[in-house]
Amino acid sequence: MRSFVVLAAAVALPITSHSQEATCAPPPRPGMTWASWGASETNGRFTRTSGLTATQVPRLTLKWARSLGEVVNARSQPAVVAGTVYVASEAGGLGALDAATGCLRWSARADAPLRSGVVAAVGADGAATTVFVGDLAGSVHAYDAVTGVRRWKVRVDPHFAAIITGTPQLADDVLYVPVSSYESALPAQPGYACCTFRGSVVALEVATGRVKWVARTIADSATVTGKATGGAVSKGPSGAAVWSTPTIDRRRGVLYVGTGNNYSDPPTATSDAVLAIELATGRVAWSRQFAQGDAYNLSCDLPGKANCPASDGPDADIGQPPMLVELGRGQRVLLVGQKSGHVHAIDPDRQGALRWSVKVGDGGKLGGLHWGSATDGRQVYVALGGQAILAVADSTVKEGFRMEADPAKGGGLFALDVRTGRIVWKAAPPPCGPRPRCSPAMSAPLSAIPGVVFSGSLDGYLRAWSTTGGKLLWAMDTAREYETVGGGRGRGGSIDAAGPVVAGGMVFVMSGYGLYGAMPGNVLLAFSVDGR
Repeated sequence: MRSFVVLAAAVALPITSHSQEATCAPPPRPGMTWASWGASETNGRFTRTSGLTATQVPRLTLKWARSLGEVVNARSQPAVVAGTVYVASEAGGLGALDAATGCLRWSARADAPLRSGVVAAVGADGAATTVFVGDLAGSVHAYDAVTGVRRWKVRVDPHFAAIITGTPQLADDVLYVPVSSYESALPAQPGYACCTFRGSVVALEVATGRVKWVARTIADSATVTGKATGGAVSKGPSGAAVWSTPTIDRRRGVLYVGTGNNYSDPPTATSDAVLAIELATGRVAWSRQFAQGDAYNLSCDLPGKANCPASDGPDADIGQPPMLVELGRGQRVLLVGQKSGHVHAIDPDRQGALRWSVKVGDGGKLGGLHWGSATDGRQVYVALGGQAILAVADSTVKEGFRMEADPAKGGGLFALDVRTGRIVWKAAPPPCGPRPRCSPAMSAPLSAIPGVVFSGSLDGYLRAWSTTGGKLLWAMDTAREYETVGGGRGRGGSIDAAGPVVAGGMVFVMSGYGLYGAMPGNVLLAFSVDGR
């Protein structure tokens, strides 16, 4: 995925209690639920019970905004259960908000920046019991959903560069945690001995956090393999991080994950691949690779390429969760989006045999299909990243230049037939116009309800498109200043790592992503029909 990680933690608590919020305790509303990253165990990012119809979507207006603190990235997708929004921030705060008003019910402070989305366990009464979130230090936190008291914290990988980017998946009282890392950025230092991290999925008991099993994406530990161009020791194999949420297949008793590229040589057969991992044991049952020999790290983009592997990319990660779709008559398909710009359909019942593969646009390190697609079972909806970066002269900064997004590159929305891969329709990205730091790239996860697909963009807009023909139904510019519930500075910006959440007749979206020349921001926004 993105090869650069901001390691500095913000200093402010993003969600703090104010006196005017002390009485915020409206009754729960069962049925208002988007409790996981992909809205279900199969990660389709589609719901039929959103409480919102296609005819109502054009009447959506802002209902409230909430500041996430002094951060530049609003990247942690919230979970919504029974009228409560659970939201985390890179400033280290976790909060439970009333969905209707944004009022704070409780807040908690973690000891590291929170990075993944939030996932909630839902009880028999329809209310959340526990919420889980991963952090920048490679740990997972579990909090009581009613009180905000932390129940446990577990570091899931001992590697110093391990992080939790993908949101964990919950199934049958087990939490399946994808593990990635920022080690791919460290080889930018010429003396760094690259690399030793191996991606994994870790299964935790929900009640205690006890580790049940660890499934490595690379079987062998890294060893010294030689010397890099810059003279540092080379180590490998490494990489194949898991950036996204696992997908559960109850019929087969496995989960599916996509993996990223290798960081160093030798390349492995499990990078840029989909792995099927047994739920009971963590054994890798099978894998399907989509790009062979792909080894890349940040030094490949720097003069001298001191630690760059021989293949030098192309960095064609599978960064999206595979989506499991029932086709009827016992047939099923796994839909896989790749940074190469391809959409693949493979057969989960024939060890990933390819059914079809379609390239919808250009790939690249910041391009292709990035964080997540959506499917209603009939069509799969994919959006192109394709962000390009310009170096703009700026005498006010030490380097003499600053990074800005290219306003003319990236974007595009496509609908493909699930059975055949035929492109049913496509929609061009709206142009940026004169807006500074604007990119039309559409790398944010998509979300869908019957008749509508929602798409955030680096230009700061949240848009809704008709699933029939791709007509634009609604657009909202989120890149502006906000008066926030509970106080605090609030500004929207680019929409990238977290997708829209649609529940209880409302749409919730994180706005702000200040990396790679895009627009920073720090707000959670809530939209409802006519603002009611």
